Amino acid sequence: MNQEYIKADNWSIIEEGFDQETVKSSESLFSLGNGAMGQRANFEETYTGPTFQGSYIAGVYYPDKTRVGWWKNGYPEYFAKVLNAPNWIGIDVLINNEPLDLFTCTAVKDFRRELNMKEGWYKRSFIATLPNNGAKVQVVITRFLSLDIDEVGAINYNVSPLDQDVEVTFVPFLDSGITNEDSNWDDKFWNTTEVHSKDNRAYIQAHTMKTNFKTCTFMASELLLDGKILNVEPNAKQKETWVGHTYTQKVKQGGVITLHKFGGYTVSRNHKADALVEAANSVLDQVSQLGFNALLEKQKEAWAAIWQMSDITIEGDEKAQQGIRFNIFQLNQTYLGTDPKLNIGPKGFTGEKYGGSTYWDTEAYCIPFYMATKNQNVARNLLRYRYEHLEKAIENAQKLGFNNGAALYPMVTMNGEECHNEWEITFEEIHRNGAIAFAIYNYYRYTGDYSYIPEMGLEVLIGIARFWHQRANYSEAKNKYVILGVTGPNEYENNVNNNWYTNYLAKWCIEYTVKQLHKVKDGYPDDYERIVGHTRLTSNEIDKWEEVAKGMYFPYSEKYGVYLQQDGFLDKELITVDKLDKMERPINQKWSWDRILRSPYIKQADVLQCFYFFEDHFSQEMLEKHFDFYEPFTVHESSLSPCVHSIQAAKLDRMDQAYQFYLRTSRLDLDDYNKEVEEGLHITSMAGTWMSIVEGFGGLRIIDDKLSFNPRIPNKWKSYSFKINFRNRIIKVTVSASGTKFKLDGHEQMSIRYKGKRLELNPGEEISA
Repeated sequence: MNQEYIKADNWSIIEEGFDQETVKSSESLFSLGNGAMGQRANFEETYTGPTFQGSYIAGVYYPDKTRVGWWKNGYPEYFAKVLNAPNWIGIDVLINNEPLDLFTCTAVKDFRRELNMKEGWYKRSFIATLPNNGAKVQVVITRFLSLDIDEVGAINYNVSPLDQDVEVTFVPFLDSGITNEDSNWDDKFWNTTEVHSKDNRAYIQAHTMKTNFKTCTFMASELLLDGKILNVEPNAKQKETWVGHTYTQKVKQGGVITLHKFGGYTVSRNHKADALVEAANSVLDQVSQLGFNALLEKQKEAWAAIWQMSDITIEGDEKAQQGIRFNIFQLNQTYLGTDPKLNIGPKGFTGEKYGGSTYWDTEAYCIPFYMATKNQNVARNLLRYRYEHLEKAIENAQKLGFNNGAALYPMVTMNGEECHNEWEITFEEIHRNGAIAFAIYNYYRYTGDYSYIPEMGLEVLIGIARFWHQRANYSEAKNKYVILGVTGPNEYENNVNNNWYTNYLAKWCIEYTVKQLHKVKDGYPDDYERIVGHTRLTSNEIDKWEEVAKGMYFPYSEKYGVYLQQDGFLDKELITVDKLDKMERPINQKWSWDRILRSPYIKQADVLQCFYFFEDHFSQEMLEKHFDFYEPFTVHESSLSPCVHSIQAAKLDRMDQAYQFYLRTSRLDLDDYNKEVEEGLHITSMAGTWMSIVEGFGGLRIIDDKLSFNPRIPNKWKSYSFKINFRNRIIKVTVSASGTKFKLDGHEQMSIRYKGKRLELNPGEEISA
């Protein structure tokens, strides 16, 4: 299937023409979210063709029992699953008592979808001819999830008969008889406890099995004829897991019958468990008083405020512009930073793959985006999330045989417990610990807010340093400390010894932790005494950490002059990717796992991930040498891969290559590079797309505690611009072929570096550099 059916547009995602083959892909691409809930772009009316139904509530999950062929000690007992929640968007539509179903209609014309990213709404329109009675109707539906009142969404459903007078029946309904696409044992995830209806409102109360999240799914509807509200009482029907309201109205040819439906969820995470219906009524009172149009205007205002800070403009390349705005839009739909108990799942609210859980993607890729486009509290909340899970991280390490407060943060989690069920990742992909430590360093480097470290971060760092100390062991043969049996970011190598990236992170984490101990002791003595007392840390233990850091082994090739990805990398048959038959790509779908593990092919940046994190530790010449050695073996079959390579190619002034990597990361889902978009979008890698422009093309770095820029521009672009919130001062950067302009908002002067030279910015003035 050719994925390139999405029309290029600066501010919208547009599909024109109805194609049953693209329905599931479009359900992902046109997804909606507001940080508290989200849904795939499923049709409101009946659709009997292939579809992937999905509505999701932030923070609500089920511990699906692990399914493995052979149980090993230390396996997580469950894989957390984000749950397909009770469906509130459903509206059965009947024309002269015949169901409207685009799968069976004899003709569907002028089909169009639009996801308006500027204003935060989704619209679908079409003309359909019903197969039996031949009635021809025009249908226009607008839907959005409110940012202002984030427990509710709204639907405006219009039907207009084109060739005859008809009788239209709307049946807005709620349905808790739903299942997950992704399930290990086909367990029953939901238990419905009460279904009831009153006037034009209806409610289903249900709770999750095992985790016992209590929810109320609710709706309210009103009917309008030619724009005027009809005061009609619906006919209510209910079943064990379903409740619907039936409205029937005769409509003249050319007239318009409209259903307004408000729906959503109240959840025991945010309300008292016995007051969910009361909370639902409070929400419905609010939105009913406002009405659909006023609520939509508030939606537009809320999105305007988000774009005011986070927008990136690109002049001269519509597809690139559409790509970056799509990425920024979906990131803001997924996480807004208002709830410190939430985090960012790799699929957001667009699908069920990866369980909706938190990965190291948050610390490595997402935090930079949220630091620069929000206030620092949003990033601080993401770091607080890890601090709140420290005890669980210590428990995770204990299950694997570690002690004395060593902490191993999970590869995959909902509540701090490890819930990934593949041994080569659960036990071995321990570099995630380093990403969390790096995020603490990165947060302070960027925001200048050191308070997080004595308040919370130092305890996290101590637990991580203890883990690295215990995970390394002394090799008499090498007279060095080694780390055996790991998987690096390149998941196409498992159970390898001395993954260079992992070893480097371990050394850096220990050294960074020791520095912070000294700094907190000198500057925050009360916090230091509290932390040392709580963790029972001794100077003797710190000495042992430092011995490991100083004696860490790093595999290196004298022949190639590069650090080796792992001890045995040069034992592989070093055939570069360009020699692979295109019919054998992607290798993760075409090759056996045995063949992949013996190959030199790299899923995503591994050695180069380290060069990205610690760029200032290495010379430009070293980066170039390692990039030239490893990138030709990289198949980029992870969504996290192109962005890092784009940033580094830009630094090396290889702008054609940097641009191609940027296009791949920005349009990964829009153009379905991985042929899997129907499963959901790649949300966390979208933050990497933002980094590709700001850190790659814009050359943003923090050097000597100051913002530094070394901008470049792709040949195809006339200009691009972005904003950065740096320590509560907002700088707008505009780059064109003729030069760069900076404009500072705020009240204080600040200095930055531009291509290595100091530049003074005054509030309100635009400076050309």
